[in-house]
Amino acid sequence: MKRLAIALLLLSVAMQAQITRRAPGFSLPDVTYKQYDLADYRGKVVLIDIIQTGCPKCIELTRSLTEVKQKYGDKVQVLTIVTLPDSPQTINAYTQRYGVRNPVLLDCGQVIGSYLGLTPQNPSVHFPHLFVIDKLGNIRRDLDETQVTMTNIVGAIESALK
Repeated sequence: MKRLAIALLLLSVAMQAQITRRAPGFSLPDVTYKQYDLADYRGKVVLIDIIQTGCPKCIELTRSLTEVKQKYGDKVQVLTIVTLPDSPQTINAYTQRYGVRNPVLLDCGQVIGSYLGLTPQNPSVHFPHLFVIDKLGNIRRDLDETQVTMTNIVGAIESALK
């Protein structure tokens, strides 16, 4: 019984460590070459959504994040990250068409790779992907394309705001 209790405690600690891993730092430009540094948002909940502008599920996430931003205002910052084959032209068309007001940042793949834990054994990227980062800079939720529902997003934000 004692071993079971210890095993459960260790499992609980391990799961907590996974949920709250430190968010990798970055500084990325938008289409006007203005730099955005994650460290500038310490003290706020940050939603990092990784998308491609031609992805239908990404459009749904963009709409959900617009609603989230309206609900939470300045308590939450949304940063969208895109990579190739997107370009300033596709990004501008996307932001205009879907009314995106948050920064859309250009990545060559290194930041996305760091967040998604890409390796030769795990080379796949699926869009969209959302990371919820708490006020201290820890990843609280890692939502893949099957999990980016409004219920999951709001639940993760509420947890990160505590």
